[in-house]
Amino acid sequence: MNNIFKILKEQWIHRRLIIGLSVYSLKSQYANHYLGLFWNILQPAMQVLLYYVVFGLGLRGERGDVGDLPFIVHLISGLFPWLYISSGINAASGAIQSQISLVTKMKFPSSTLISVSIVNSLVNLIITTTILLVISIINGYSSPIHYFSFFYFVFASVALISSFGLIMSTLVILVRDMKNVLQNVIRMFFFLTPIFWSIAEANALMHTISSFNPMAYLVMNYRTAFVLEGTPLYGDMSDHIYFWSITLFLFYVGVNIHYRFRDKLVDYL
Repeated sequence: MNNIFKILKEQWIHRRLIIGLSVYSLKSQYANHYLGLFWNILQPAMQVLLYYVVFGLGLRGERGDVGDLPFIVHLISGLFPWLYISSGINAASGAIQSQISLVTKMKFPSSTLISVSIVNSLVNLIITTTILLVISIINGYSSPIHYFSFFYFVFASVALISSFGLIMSTLVILVRDMKNVLQNVIRMFFFLTPIFWSIAEANALMHTISSFNPMAYLVMNYRTAFVLEGTPLYGDMSDHIYFWSITLFLFYVGVNIHYRFRDKLVDYL
């Protein structure tokens, strides 16, 4: 338990360092690109177009809309949070390995590198969410009070991404195969998460799978915040308890793995 308070304190103490490194990372990432940060809009837009053609026009065919939503709105309200979650997990998992020389050559809080990668992913999320927010306001989707649920989504997703990041950032160094395993697991969860398909239209098996899928919980909370009517949060009390039980358990495991190996990682390279 002491390690949990220790790592949270480490993030708070180095919050300015995290923000500074995030800004530097974003600037260096697009330093030699003519379009710069516009790629944060262009890349999701190209993926939306591809998935719309394949799943919207191709697979759905004449079924068209999903409930009261045009399929394109249903798609982006699921794809935007998924891109943030998946890219955040990938970036957090490789954060320490990509900066291993920095960690080993000086007294540097390696856990902050995970936070830097999460902050970078948040920038992309804010840009794409702004687009969906404009669409929601223009078309009168959801309710303005539901928009505040977006902050719950951010908090919950940061907690889950941090948990995975703490575990995988160590495992990808200890066991090289874990990077490939992670990529395949994320690809599997992409199809098991209601991004292009609807829970309301799914069969009993997919209902059961989505109820045990923490990614589905996050995506549906994001979708509820901007394009769905009803309660501000998705799911009932059992869904919330399940998600936070899984997340807090993974966080506990991740913190202890991180502190056990953080000073020995260079020995495994």
